[in-house]
Amino acid sequence: MAAVEQTILIVDDAPENLTVLSELLQPIYRVRVAKSGEKALHIAGTEPYPNLILLDVMMPGMDGYQVFAKLRANPDTADIPVIFVTAMDSSEAELYGLDMGAVDYLSKPIKPPILLARVRIQLELKQARDWLRDQNTYLEAEIAKRMAENELIQEVSIRALAHLAEIRDPETGNHILRTQGYVHQLGLLLRAHPRFTTTLSERYVKLLARSAPLHDIGKVGIPDAILRKPGAFSPEEWEIMKTHAKMGSDAIEKAEQDTEQTVEFLRLAKEIAHHHHEKWNGSGYPDGLSGDAIPLSARIMALADVFDALISRRVYKEPMPYDKVRAIITDGRGQHFDPDIVDTFLTHFEIFCGIAERYKDPPAEVTE
Repeated sequence: MAAVEQTILIVDDAPENLTVLSELLQPIYRVRVAKSGEKALHIAGTEPYPNLILLDVMMPGMDGYQVFAKLRANPDTADIPVIFVTAMDSSEAELYGLDMGAVDYLSKPIKPPILLARVRIQLELKQARDWLRDQNTYLEAEIAKRMAENELIQEVSIRALAHLAEIRDPETGNHILRTQGYVHQLGLLLRAHPRFTTTLSERYVKLLARSAPLHDIGKVGIPDAILRKPGAFSPEEWEIMKTHAKMGSDAIEKAEQDTEQTVEFLRLAKEIAHHHHEKWNGSGYPDGLSGDAIPLSARIMALADVFDALISRRVYKEPMPYDKVRAIITDGRGQHFDPDIVDTFLTHFEIFCGIAERYKDPPAEVTE
């Protein structure tokens, strides 16, 4: 910014002081004057804001200290540098003014070379501060933009991987979107529960929802003859089908090993993929974990996954009505599912039905 564009506001109740200071500064700067504190506040708070204020201390009505306090209280004027100009030349007065936050303190009578030097220095410092602030604002905006782009890339990559499993098992339809919605909503609701409030931070819930689509990624390793079988599995086929949980977590772990640093959502994705078929009573797979030994992320996913499977059409069954599904979930309390998670789910059952309806699969095609 060129010097001629700098605006200085001079505040003094004595006309002769305004004249002297104006004549000294006008050849170099744009000058505005105010004979009272009230007028000074009005000028300072009106665009274009002054770049520097020369403020007399001893004025009738509102003195310089009071004007300064009001300037600092207004966000529009809080950053304008102020130099106190006063006939009070004691060290105590100077220290008081500087302690208030003034950038400088000049005693009358004014020495023109000293005043011009102090004004120039403070304007240069303000320019530097403004530049740094603008740079920081720009950098913060760029960082936020890059983070948003990275998160979008991450989301797209996760969805792409999840759809690999969906392509192999086409009947899942919008299962990914629905279960992600259930998991996110359950995580938000469970944050208020004393058992979970420590774990379910805002960030954890966000990462949990981001990880959820990878829960069945291991199905890409299951042979089509088993994965697409319309009827019940044989005992041998069922044992093969159950391996998808470990295959999924192993795949995610290998991806994790390729990263230079820990990626938190991959840790949750691995937990979910490996343990979302565990049961509260220990009768699940692959490890037969029970109770709190099952990671919380997987316990939440387990309920979301079963709820969606029950309400969805499969080649071997029609979708169940919500009231029947509710009864099945209730019966699974303390057996299949964490009882406190079930209680929260049932208390807000309509919310989860709403998510299911929002991402409802299209009607099945009728074949002749």
